[in-house]
Amino acid sequence: METIHRYSVQLLNGETLSLKQLAGNPVLITNIASKCSFAGQLSALERIYKKYKPLGLEILAFPCNQFGRNEPLEDAMLKEFYNSHFDLSFLVCNKVQVNGPDAHPLFNYLKSNTRGIAQNRAIKWNFTKFLVNSEGELVSRYAPRTKPETLKPVIESYLYNEDRPIQFAKL
Repeated sequence: METIHRYSVQLLNGETLSLKQLAGNPVLITNIASKCSFAGQLSALERIYKKYKPLGLEILAFPCNQFGRNEPLEDAMLKEFYNSHFDLSFLVCNKVQVNGPDAHPLFNYLKSNTRGIAQNRAIKWNFTKFLVNSEGELVSRYAPRTKPETLKPVIESYLYNEDRPIQFAKL
């Protein structure tokens, strides 16, 4: 079965991350935009990340300007904005396209294996979320309006390890 582990991404800090490095961890992937009305979800994503990172959760966020031109920032300005406004500690990648001929290959994989609004494969807006299990297999797709907090039970189900009872911190 194909997994996300065959892809690499460029991080805002200039590093290349092979997603093989995330093997063994569930991953939440989302396209983001600083000027989007859903940008407040970044704070919720950060809270989820801080709560579940010690248990293995990774979050990958990809700035994207394809929807309403809601991500006009570039490179260093992106990094500065997300750090100063949201103090994000999860992984933020370079700006990408998620649809069309120049879409990042990771998003082509994610779209080809799930359907969104009206059973369409294309991503329709910022903050579309994809949950990947620890084996790198795509398990769920969530609409932009889906609040990150509502994903806690499903995230917990992919973090649970029968050999080790988990004590979750309060948010």
